[in-house]
Amino acid sequence: MRDNLQQYGYRRVGSPNREASHKSPSGRLSTVICAALILVTIAAYEPLRHNGFINLDDTRYVVENNNIHGGLSYNSIIWAFKTCYAGNWHPLTWLSHTLDCQLFGLDPVRQHFSSLLLHIANTLLLFWVLVKMTADIWPSVFTAALFALHPLHVESVAWAAERKDVLSTLFWLLTMASYLRYVRRRNVTWYIMTLVLFALGLMAKSMLVTLPFVLLLLDYWPLGRPNRHTAHNIRYIIFEKLPFFALSAVSSVITFMVQRSSGAVKSGEIYPFGIRVSNALVSYVKYIVKIIYPVDLAVLYPHPIHSLPLWQPIASLAILIGISGGIIYTARRQKYLVTGWLWYLGTLVPVIGLVQVGNQAMADRYTYLPSIGVFIMIAWGAAALSAKRRFGKIIFRTAAIIALAILLMCTRMQVKLWKNSFTLFEHTLKVTQNNYIVHNNYGIALSQAGRLDEGIAQFRQSLQINPQRLNTHYNLGLALAQAGHLEEAIVYLRKSQASDSNSPSTLINLASVLVMDKNSRGNNYAEAVRLAERACKLTDYKNPQMLDILEKAKKAASSQADGNHPIK
Repeated sequence: MRDNLQQYGYRRVGSPNREASHKSPSGRLSTVICAALILVTIAAYEPLRHNGFINLDDTRYVVENNNIHGGLSYNSIIWAFKTCYAGNWHPLTWLSHTLDCQLFGLDPVRQHFSSLLLHIANTLLLFWVLVKMTADIWPSVFTAALFALHPLHVESVAWAAERKDVLSTLFWLLTMASYLRYVRRRNVTWYIMTLVLFALGLMAKSMLVTLPFVLLLLDYWPLGRPNRHTAHNIRYIIFEKLPFFALSAVSSVITFMVQRSSGAVKSGEIYPFGIRVSNALVSYVKYIVKIIYPVDLAVLYPHPIHSLPLWQPIASLAILIGISGGIIYTARRQKYLVTGWLWYLGTLVPVIGLVQVGNQAMADRYTYLPSIGVFIMIAWGAAALSAKRRFGKIIFRTAAIIALAILLMCTRMQVKLWKNSFTLFEHTLKVTQNNYIVHNNYGIALSQAGRLDEGIAQFRQSLQINPQRLNTHYNLGLALAQAGHLEEAIVYLRKSQASDSNSPSTLINLASVLVMDKNSRGNNYAEAVRLAERACKLTDYKNPQMLDILEKAKKAASSQADGNHPIK
């Protein structure tokens, strides 16, 4: 039976390279390595204990999401699996946030600590999987340490709304570990377990759709399947991945439908296909640059509204082709380069922007998984170079320690930038240009802190960059109303309401400002009544504040003759 299985590529994998004399680390050494990885990761992310929530997605994901505040219950579990809230279907992520609320309430520090624990677990799993697959200890340690300490990963750990990154990666790595057991033990139980873990990962974040492709890369290196490269064996290895590709296809369809229905998928009129392709090529290269030289990191990189300079996508394409050609040329000798490079290119495909979701050109969080491919190339490449030189190992390990120490310090500084909305947005505006979204959200933070004049200035800057953004018109109108500039506030709120006539909050706030305006005429009061009636109808007359404003609007309309203004 086993002989029959071996002809289909089910050989026992002890070491991926039979000529290699590497050994797996002893239990004591593994314990020391894991302890060291835990300690350096905690040291890097220690500033998290001072961080709070930010007003970019954290508000709707956690702070104001009443569906998760009650903790785990029958209703919250059903909601997690049925909802398409915030333009995503990721029930396990919602359950993770719900569990946090049950355990910690809305304490941001302890919720951040949950994400850090997941990041540490991912680091240890990555080390374990790599060392078991390759039997190369120190390249595996270096790869895991790069993953743990790289500043690009701060966004995924320090941003509460990005819990889906660290959670889905946990299932990605568990799937890899289960797949390794399946390959070694040739057991259908482990095959089913691998499939189940992959399905759970997709329910945490749909970016895992590229995992079947990565499993094929792992078959090539480091697992070395099949041992005889016959067409029959290759067909069988591809055949066993078909259920995984089927799950990926289903997840992709669900994600696309949910994001399109929520308005997250941007039309070709906003971002033409040519601009999206150009941005994708440039982003591939920029991500590599930021992995090697992680400076000027930002929570949001605005998408180029107009075409990029032609030389940028052309140069980027030339760089990508050049790297790919060099890797193909050395493929027989350095198979790890093929796996690492294709891992990087392939896992970025869902988020590279060919289907534009959101308004960002790129995002640091998108590198959380793809960067592992580049780290593999760096770690095994450095080990190969050091083996050819005298004192190579000493040089390699010394350079690795220095590099990791620098990354640790950079990560600590990056974590501190996530302390609150003010520190994060101020930094982002310094390192990016034309960032109308961050100007808008910074304006919200300033307005909520009572710094209305500064907030209004940020909203105006946002509208100078993108005059069509209706959400900014709405926010500017509210800030102007709070500052007492009622007539100008009405102008901006009317612009917002004209394009979104079914928004209860826009309708009721415009009605409220119309009533408060002492210079209003009778027709404005009538308009206020009409708007408040519609807002109450859209909310089934269940919102007490809206009902109160409706009542005040009716009183203002009925007492227009004597100039009485009920709301002041």
